[in-house]
Amino acid sequence: MRVKRTYGFLICCVLTMVSCNQVEETKIEANNQLEIAEPEVEEQETNAENIVEGIDEELETELEELDYYRVNEENWSIEPIDDGNEQVVLVTIDDAPDKYSIKMAETLDKLGVKAIFFVNGHLLDDDGKRVVKELHKRGFEIGNHTMNHPTMSDLSEDEQRSEIVELNDIIYELIGEYPRFYRAPFGGNTDYTNELTAELGMVKMNWTYGYDWEPDYLEPEPLADIMVNAPLLQNGANLLMHDRKWTADALESIVHGLKEKGYEFVDPEQIKTK
Repeated sequence: MRVKRTYGFLICCVLTMVSCNQVEETKIEANNQLEIAEPEVEEQETNAENIVEGIDEELETELEELDYYRVNEENWSIEPIDDGNEQVVLVTIDDAPDKYSIKMAETLDKLGVKAIFFVNGHLLDDDGKRVVKELHKRGFEIGNHTMNHPTMSDLSEDEQRSEIVELNDIIYELIGEYPRFYRAPFGGNTDYTNELTAELGMVKMNWTYGYDWEPDYLEPEPLADIMVNAPLLQNGANLLMHDRKWTADALESIVHGLKEKGYEFVDPEQIKTK
């Protein structure tokens, strides 16, 4: 009887040893697998970091290669930074969105020209808001031309602030971006609006020339002729136009005429604001 018990005990010991050996082998195999996997994970992480660094460097290079411009506040022209093309003009359209902003945007789209549409707050009824959204969707810059187009020097500082900040907030609600550019009605910048726009990180922008409000240029043909052949046309000219029927009808001729003279058109996105 004792022999049987001893034999049984020995069998249990053997089985236990086999089981322990199997566990140990499993542990060793698992550790080996981890040792193999860890370098692979490290290599993958390194590759991912290299890819991200490569993308960052590529983006930085692309940004460096852009021809940036800035606004010269002495004559309100657009001047190149470093190696940007000097023979350029900028299209700006005030009093948007009245009745012809979309038509003007369609013409500019067809011709591959970008512009700044300077918006008046009192024009932003439901349809006006729809037009601003459409202009932004088409890739046009939306600028601030005050809520009510007043003579700013006639207003108190609080009223001047309201004219600019209130419109900024409305535009932000419409397109998710604050305007980068401010144009004072009648070009009337004041000491206070100079301080305020600097505080808001906005660039003031008057103009080089414009004619579409003068009695002699309320028809497409004479307007197109003067805009292309104006004595004030120069490198970096900041062209002032308005949301008007005759301007919308003249716009294509104006663009073609300036291109024939060798001018290129600045994309407002390339104008530095900071």
